[in-house]
Amino acid sequence: MTRRTVLQLFGPLLIGLPVLLGLDRAFPLPPAPQYSPIVLAADGSVLHAYLNPTQKWRIKTELCEITPVLRAAIIEKEDRYFYYHFGINPLAIAKAATRNVFKEGRTTGASTITMQVARLLEPKERTVANKLLEMLRALQLEAHYNKDEILQLYLNLIPYGGNVEGVKSAALLYFQQPPDYLSLAQTVTLAIIPNWPTGLVLGKHNAAILAERNRWLRRFGGQNLFPKQDIADALLEPLDVRRHAAPALAPHLARRLVQRFPGQAVIHSTLQRGKQTKAEDLTRNYVRRLHALGITNTAVLVVNNHTRAVEAYVGSADFGDAANQGQNDGVQAVRSPGSTLKPLLYALALDRGLLTPKQLLPDVPTNFHGYRPENFDKRCHGEVTVERALAYSLNIPAVSVLAELGVPTFTDKLSQAGFRRVARDAPHLGLSTILGGCGATLEELTNLYVALANGGQYAGLKWTTLPRAMTTPPPSPLPGGVGELALKTNNLEKKARLVPPLPLERGLGGEVTVGGQISLFSESAAFLTTDILAQLTRPDLPVGYETSRRLPKIAWKTGTSYGRRDAWSIGYNREYTIGVWVGNFSGHGAPTLTGSEVATPLLFDLFNALAYNSPNNWFLPPGSLDFRLVCAESGRPPGEHCPNQLIDYFLPGISSAQRCQHQREVLLAADGATVYCRTCAPAAGFRRELYPNLPPGVAAFREAQGLPYRRLPPHNPACQLVRGGPEMAPSIVSPLAGTDYVLNRGEGQQLLLSCTTDSEVRQVYWYVNDRFLRAARATERVFFRPRAGQMKISCADDHGRNTDIQITVMEL
Repeated sequence: MTRRTVLQLFGPLLIGLPVLLGLDRAFPLPPAPQYSPIVLAADGSVLHAYLNPTQKWRIKTELCEITPVLRAAIIEKEDRYFYYHFGINPLAIAKAATRNVFKEGRTTGASTITMQVARLLEPKERTVANKLLEMLRALQLEAHYNKDEILQLYLNLIPYGGNVEGVKSAALLYFQQPPDYLSLAQTVTLAIIPNWPTGLVLGKHNAAILAERNRWLRRFGGQNLFPKQDIADALLEPLDVRRHAAPALAPHLARRLVQRFPGQAVIHSTLQRGKQTKAEDLTRNYVRRLHALGITNTAVLVVNNHTRAVEAYVGSADFGDAANQGQNDGVQAVRSPGSTLKPLLYALALDRGLLTPKQLLPDVPTNFHGYRPENFDKRCHGEVTVERALAYSLNIPAVSVLAELGVPTFTDKLSQAGFRRVARDAPHLGLSTILGGCGATLEELTNLYVALANGGQYAGLKWTTLPRAMTTPPPSPLPGGVGELALKTNNLEKKARLVPPLPLERGLGGEVTVGGQISLFSESAAFLTTDILAQLTRPDLPVGYETSRRLPKIAWKTGTSYGRRDAWSIGYNREYTIGVWVGNFSGHGAPTLTGSEVATPLLFDLFNALAYNSPNNWFLPPGSLDFRLVCAESGRPPGEHCPNQLIDYFLPGISSAQRCQHQREVLLAADGATVYCRTCAPAAGFRRELYPNLPPGVAAFREAQGLPYRRLPPHNPACQLVRGGPEMAPSIVSPLAGTDYVLNRGEGQQLLLSCTTDSEVRQVYWYVNDRFLRAARATERVFFRPRAGQMKISCADDHGRNTDIQITVMEL
């Protein structure tokens, strides 16, 4: 073949191709259609749908939702040669022209499905010139898209009257099913309406639609398009249909996801539809009963512990309740966490060997450098075990543990666990953090307990998943969308284009959630903490064991913020973690608003409903834990004088091995009136006896409460040795160091002086501004009337040890 022959054959193609490419670039296809954002459940069903930016319901129909029945009905009715032409059907055009010119038969426009897509993308007046433009656009569409993609565009753009466009929108709004779940009769119904969307309105013209539907069903039957029995069944199916509200489950999470993924037509969430529906119903009904108590809202989060996927999300009791700010999202709201952070504190202390479950902690009035916490019931218990302190959520022992652990250590762990407000405020937080003196969200707290259920391993929650598998690839977007356009030339398929997947492994705050696990504490500490939280004898159990034994076994913790503004209850087992917040978005408290009385009943209702059939496989102690005997009086390894012993868990190589010293041997004078130290003991005339060796605060508490306590006699007065260092000096409990006191001048108000001392101290001496005030018994409460101004308060004991503090007194 000569060069001339080649040029004659391929010259027009070589010249024409650049021209076509230039025209395509000069006159690009219209912008991609704007779809209604929808949020899907994990099973692919629609949870929530929104109007698109043009205020239309245009919900995207995926290729996998175009069933063979829908495809066959649409093509047979609209364009039976759809798969054989190149966007224009010359035979149909010739036939239509003949009919229109010679007035033979019904007037037709010969529009193919591709031409209709062109017209729907760019609506114009129906003229001959515009028809020619439609043809050119149809050719352009065929060059950019394959047939299935063009059919998908058509099904997403066809009108159904009003502001409803697209077959999926009509299926959901009228039949409450996606297209791939419709019957043959319903599918044919949706296929016939787009030809006359204003005259055949579902819910308004049902009788006319029924007649037209049956006419087409018989026609399809005559063409053997569908089995005869299917046609017969479809003809008998009634048409009792009306327009329904768009799906509106999980409104708070749906809004959050749509804001997180702007422009995304379909968002695949991790929510389980059944669990979400049940959680919303339980929450709404529960809050209705609380309205009489001045409590108007609640939030719930349900997490699958194995996958960390959020399976139910209730931001408020009623999204539409404007009077009570129902559109606020209680899952994200920053509130005071109350006592819900205590499990983390005790887990960290267990990990550092500071505590074991049976170890005793002081629960007495304590001054932590000016901070004096109180238990929720305003009562103290002297000494309590670690497991009792956590199970009963006692405040004073928790503050004591935090003081020993260190606030920075604790807040660093909270920052690692995704507590954003704590991370921001960490430099300013103090001991009150453990009692709710910080900000946290239900999302953060619930995920903290997910870490407890996963052996101390923390990772972000999962909110979205990749779309379910599709039988055909997703369609390419129109210009202006995502992806690259390429013309099909020489029968080559266009370049493969992928719609970016939803970020399966990225949280809503942008944090990486998979492959980025953080170990907050050990598996051993997680098990011990869980073991304590699962005790059924806890006082905040909402019902007795006999009536709750059918519930799934769970470990849980409650919390109540200062002023009873927030009530929390968070529980978990191996399968699920559920977090509950109850309160008012206005911030107003209520007398009955406590975690145990208000939040916990809803927690148990949710577990009973959502996890009733879940396997009750409970947590097993890890191999890194072991048992040891401890003294029943202190919870420490037995010393010389520990006859009463019991078994306790411990972490080998980590837990403290300090021996129990709850009793100490003293050298007692023959008459029992005094004791000797090693320095002043006589050669004879004394006996050895055991006395309680209680911390000074516990000893003072026992004496003040009149509890049985064998106090050590005073030391030998003839001894000249000053015993004990500065750490044994009296601790001034009242007044608080560095505090400003405002007194009413006319009422003659007085200040209280009190202290705690070593057990050997019998008498203390009080000084005000270095002037002697009076002597008192070590446990005596002293009152005096102060003067206004800076004031130095001093307390010395009978061993010569001294403590000073500074306060300011103002008078009104």
